[in-house]
Amino acid sequence: MIVEAQVTIKGSRAAVWAAMTDIENASETISGIEKIEILEKPASGLVGLKWRETRMLFGKPATAEKWITDAAGNEFYKTRAESDGFVFLSTTSISESSGGITLSSSHDSQPQGIVAGLLSIPMGLLFKGVAKRALLQDLNDIKSAVEQESSAAA
Repeated sequence: MIVEAQVTIKGSRAAVWAAMTDIENASETISGIEKIEILEKPASGLVGLKWRETRMLFGKPATAEKWITDAAGNEFYKTRAESDGFVFLSTTSISESSGGITLSSSHDSQPQGIVAGLLSIPMGLLFKGVAKRALLQDLNDIKSAVEQESSAAA
């Protein structure tokens, strides 16, 4: 199941990149994240950064370990997480558009095995709407942070 969302941000590419890659402080920017715990930091760059992220999901805390598998500065980063028979792959990227900077995110939930595959059919329909709203909220939280910072600097 793939879920995608995007927002346009009035701000610089560098400001959007800084906000979207500040994983360590993401719980202060993104309202859906309760807590971030950094587990591994690469010597340089983003690839290899690993963290434990806690969010509220269906009224209960849900924790997942995520890590960055690929990145290109000021363009995109990709993450991977594994939990309960699923592999979760996400890509967060930025591009320039006429209205500003477009921040996009896609989330792909891939069931591993027969049981997860069977469970993914009914759960997918319910979860897709919840995931899309959460993804859009995350992007809008980053948008608010960038736009507030740029208007304060002006």
